[in-house]
Amino acid sequence: MTDTAIDGDIKPATVASYLRRHPDFLVAYPELAHELVLPSANGPASSLAVHQLRGLREKNAELEGRLRELTAVAGDNEKLMRRVHGLMLALLGAGNIEDTVRQVVRRLTEDFQSERIRLVFFGDLAGLPDEPWLLREPHGASGLPEFASFLEHGDPVAGRLAPDKLHRLFGEAAPDVRSAALMRVGADALLAIGSADPDRFHPGMGTLFLDMISTTVGSAIERARKVA
Repeated sequence: MTDTAIDGDIKPATVASYLRRHPDFLVAYPELAHELVLPSANGPASSLAVHQLRGLREKNAELEGRLRELTAVAGDNEKLMRRVHGLMLALLGAGNIEDTVRQVVRRLTEDFQSERIRLVFFGDLAGLPDEPWLLREPHGASGLPEFASFLEHGDPVAGRLAPDKLHRLFGEAAPDVRSAALMRVGADALLAIGSADPDRFHPGMGTLFLDMISTTVGSAIERARKVA
């Protein structure tokens, strides 16, 4: 396009079309970046250069916010890892099955700030304490039809449980449990953690640490059973 043609009667749409096809136009004419004026919904019109600078600042602020979020998540994950490590060390020092399950509940309560905990054992395992947080199901997995799907796949789950599941686990305290996490523990037990906070456990949360807890607790219980 020649200078003569530019000086002619050119429609705005033609200029716009040209610029779309030549996005590097201002590379050859950088001084235009300071002369072109862009409207602004949040204030007076500004030059293209100022507009670009503002955009870069906004993008930088967005990236800094994202970095802070990632840093916070990394910090939370480190704390969780330390707590899982503490749980593991406590269970390694447990002497028998009773000491093992008591250490599980104590660590989950104190280190993980868990509000309500239930350990459900299938069958009648000797040496277990009589505590409200420990439940026995003599008929095994078949005696827990509410959890058939969960027990079949065995992966940790988090979220809001159906009323029948809550009542089976927490009894009269079921209405106070707004969210929960379920973990399969070894071959013949499950671990449930309930919270009054509806957002404490949710389907979108990662289950890595829940899986680590279930594996740690399951291994400790199996070890205690063999020792006994």
